[in-house]
Amino acid sequence: MSIFSRLLVCFLLISTNIFSQKEQKFSFQIVPLGVKGGIDEKNLSAYLTAPSNTKDFICLDAGTINAGIEKAIENKVFKVSTSEVLRKYIKGYLISHAHLDHVSGLIINSPADSSKTVYATNKCMEMMENHYFNDQTWANFGDAGPGFPLKKYHFQTLKLNEESALTNTKMTVKAFPLSHVSPFESTAFLVKNENNYVLYLGDTGPDEVEKSNNLRDLWTAVAPLLKAKQLKGIFIEVSFPNEQPDKFLFGHLTPNYLMKELHILEELSGKDSLKNFKIIITHLKPPAKNITKIRQQLKHQNDLGLKIIYPEQGKRFEL
Repeated sequence: MSIFSRLLVCFLLISTNIFSQKEQKFSFQIVPLGVKGGIDEKNLSAYLTAPSNTKDFICLDAGTINAGIEKAIENKVFKVSTSEVLRKYIKGYLISHAHLDHVSGLIINSPADSSKTVYATNKCMEMMENHYFNDQTWANFGDAGPGFPLKKYHFQTLKLNEESALTNTKMTVKAFPLSHVSPFESTAFLVKNENNYVLYLGDTGPDEVEKSNNLRDLWTAVAPLLKAKQLKGIFIEVSFPNEQPDKFLFGHLTPNYLMKELHILEELSGKDSLKNFKIIITHLKPPAKNITKIRQQLKHQNDLGLKIIYPEQGKRFEL
């Protein structure tokens, strides 16, 4: 092959790559503020989510806020102060359930925060009002509940399976019930931006262990969106490796149970519907050897061709 021919081939390859990158369109940008479940209070479940090319973020759970924003600033995701991200970029919070590793960042940062909306289902909101923002364990920064409401936050109760607007964004949300350590309930949030969706699951046990149909009902609801390629990704927890006994799962998933559940989703949405589909793994519980084992097991058991993503605190990605 002549030098000219080689240069021409290189030019065509580079041009094709640039063109394909330009053609790839994203609907959501994600900035993880915290990604783990467990004992690391600086890195607990919280995911900023916004339409691409905007700063109108909703925070999916709020275990860690300030430390996560600082990490994102270190990584040059944000070029403003921590306070400005907290007060201006975060437009509200979607809380899946009221366990402390999903709400502690919201509580601790509330005195420094600006007025915005906190969204949760009825049982979750009752727990936050009665046990956290109750003028005893913490000042009531909400506009409902015990004590003297300071009315910084608007507490909006979400009705299950009903679409609700997310204030000061162009996104909407629909909430679905999840089973998590009965009688505790958790929530999945289907967030919509124009005609595209992302699905975030709070803590959940598998239907098989929880004696529930909640996950099957959720998969049935989102299967048409997956089939139509409108669903851009699913955030779902895997807290323990496969060796964890069922009686000690405490409403969480293992790689085995995740893959069982995703096979059900594929059955509902069509063969190969999950090939190259983005599954974002959340709530990995320390110690590090368990996390390593979970990743190895998921890699070995990924017979659906999933694109498995392990989010890193403060590192932005798009869906």
